[in-house]
Amino acid sequence: MFTLRFDMRAPVSGAPIQDLYQAAIEMSAWGEKNGCLMAIVSEHHGSSDGYLPAPLVLASALAARTSTLPIQIAALLVPLHDPIELAEQMAVLDIVSGGRVSYVCALGYRAEEYAMFGHDMRQRGKRMEACLEAMWQAWTGEPFIYEGRPVQVTPKPISAGGPPLLMGGASPGAIRRAARFGMGMLGQGGPPELEQLYADACKEFGTTPGLFVNPPVDAPTSVFVAEDPDRAWAEIGSYLLHDATMYGEWMAAGGTHASASGSQALTVEALRAEEGNYRILTPGQAKSLIQTGLPLLLQPLVGGLPPEYGWRCLELVASQVL
Repeated sequence: MFTLRFDMRAPVSGAPIQDLYQAAIEMSAWGEKNGCLMAIVSEHHGSSDGYLPAPLVLASALAARTSTLPIQIAALLVPLHDPIELAEQMAVLDIVSGGRVSYVCALGYRAEEYAMFGHDMRQRGKRMEACLEAMWQAWTGEPFIYEGRPVQVTPKPISAGGPPLLMGGASPGAIRRAARFGMGMLGQGGPPELEQLYADACKEFGTTPGLFVNPPVDAPTSVFVAEDPDRAWAEIGSYLLHDATMYGEWMAAGGTHASASGSQALTVEALRAEEGNYRILTPGQAKSLIQTGLPLLLQPLVGGLPPEYGWRCLELVASQVL
């Protein structure tokens, strides 16, 4: 009925960063006990507010504190990494977690990140494809040559064929890439015709269509539950706004618009009025949302929110919604 998302933003206006990381681990353990569908962590680099740059490390900590909770890294910016080193880390995490960690592979859209890692952003699509091919070959455990280097990745992951991978994105290019590689697709609020494009591309490439998820652009993706939404917006609205404005600046600079955290709001009042990705719901409204077939996509530490506010939301979800 609900997911837990942790981006680990920690602006100076928010809670101490060590408190946030400890809370993410504790909240994931709580989520497992209360029927959480999945804990989700993400990846960005060079962010002024400390957005999580090492998602596999945090995913390992979450896996160590849980035993059945699925964990997803969404998104993993594959082209920024050396695929051989990444394949090794993912293989070990697959073993440690018992195959519970899946990945949404994405190109990213921030030029600063490509400059930081010394890669040409214009070649990111080609690099994504080369990285995926290298990783899948690495997970066979057999020796091979990659860019002139002798490679053998051991140990092999326990998941057959390697850890589960989806493609992330909203462009026709990402759709066709997912189809060609036989991967499922997680969209970012793009137009509904993308699903048909995916199906047609799978037919063209002779691959079997996988999971295709493309939420509406205004779907609630950062949800809180509170008995008094007016009071909650007054108390925590600035943290939601920080998250929204940071994503807005990144997307504008990167020339992208479709996102699961999109907003044009510059004030808390405007963010609330959008009734878009950022929502604070009463328990009754949360129940109604679940009854439509959608899970509650909770982000209990959004924008560096002090953990006590996040716990207040989670306790209300457990006592009055679930």
